[in-house]
Amino acid sequence: MRKTLLFLVALIVAFQMQAQTIVATFDTLYLSKADTFYLNKSANMVDLGFSDGKVHFPYYYDTSYGGFWSKGFAYSNMKDSVTNGFGNMYSAKAGSGYSGSAQYVVCEPGYGATPKIDLSRFGKLMPTGFYVTNGTYAYNAMKSGYFGARKFGDTTGTHSGLPQGSYPDWFLLTITGYANGQVKDTVQYYLADYRFANNVQDYIIRDWQWVSLSKLTLVDSIGFSLSSSDNDPMYGMNTPGFFCMDNFTVYNTLSVPQTNNIAAKIYPVPASDVINISCQEWQSTMVSLLDMKGRVLGQFRATHDILTIPVADLPSGTYILQFNRDNAHQAVRFIKQ
Repeated sequence: MRKTLLFLVALIVAFQMQAQTIVATFDTLYLSKADTFYLNKSANMVDLGFSDGKVHFPYYYDTSYGGFWSKGFAYSNMKDSVTNGFGNMYSAKAGSGYSGSAQYVVCEPGYGATPKIDLSRFGKLMPTGFYVTNGTYAYNAMKSGYFGARKFGDTTGTHSGLPQGSYPDWFLLTITGYANGQVKDTVQYYLADYRFANNVQDYIIRDWQWVSLSKLTLVDSIGFSLSSSDNDPMYGMNTPGFFCMDNFTVYNTLSVPQTNNIAAKIYPVPASDVINISCQEWQSTMVSLLDMKGRVLGQFRATHDILTIPVADLPSGTYILQFNRDNAHQAVRFIKQ
C-alpha cells in the first residue's frame, strides 16, 4: 500500500502553492490591421519575440539576403486558407484561430539551434498543452504537391512503381521539454500520417487539435522541431517547415506561506474507478478536480476522514487535484488509467 500512496506534505515547496491556469490566446497582441502578422526587423538574429499568458515566444529575423524571418514564432490574423506557396506562410489552414478567434501563432522551427518557449521568466509554470493545426502553405503542399514538395501518398518520382497512395508519408511535430538545458522528455504529434494499411485512414490535419503536454512536468523551456518522410539528400526536408499554434496553456504555481499546511495522501496511483483522499485537519477543506486545460470537473468538501471521488467515467489521462483551505493551497497531478 505504501508504494501507492502519494504524500503531498512530503513534496514541500512543489505543492505549497496557489494554482492558476493561464492561456496564451495571442488575441491581445497588437497588429495594425486585418490579414497581417508580426514582423520585426530591428536587429539581426537576436530574440525579438513577445510574451503572452506569462510565456515568452522567441522570434529571430535575419537581415542578410534582403532580410527574412529565420525561425521562432510570429503571431498572425491571416485568414487565407486557400492560396498555395511561400507567400502564404503566415496563414492557418483552419482559416482563423482556435474556436474562430482572431489571432494565433505560426511557428517556424528553422535550422540549427531550436528556438525555445521560455517558461521561467514569470515564475514556476507547468505546461498543460496547446491547440495545433497545419499552416495553409504546408497543408496544400502535402495535399497537392508544390515545387520540390511531394504530394503525400503520390507514386511519382523516386517512389514510382508503388500502388497509388501506398507510400507511407508523414509529417511529425516533436515537442521537447528542457530543464537547465538538459532534455527531460518529449511529446510527438503527427500533423499528417499516410502510414496506414487502409488508405482511407490517411490524414492531414486541417482543424485545431489539442496536444497534451502533461508528460513535461518539470521543465523550464520547450523546443519544437519538424520532420517529414519527404526529404532531399542535399537540402533536407521538402515539406514546408511550418505549423500553427493557439491557446498555449500553462498551470501557474505561486508560493504561499508555509502555514496551515494541508497534509494529505491519495491512492491508488494511478487510479481507475475512484481516487481516495485521506487528510489531517479536514475542517472546511475544499478539493477541486481539474483537467489539464484547467477546467473544473467537480468540487468536493471533506466531511469524513476519507473522501472518495469517482473517476471511472473520466477519459484516460492526467488530472489535477487542488486543495484549498483558508490561506493553504496545494495541487497534485494524478493519472487516470
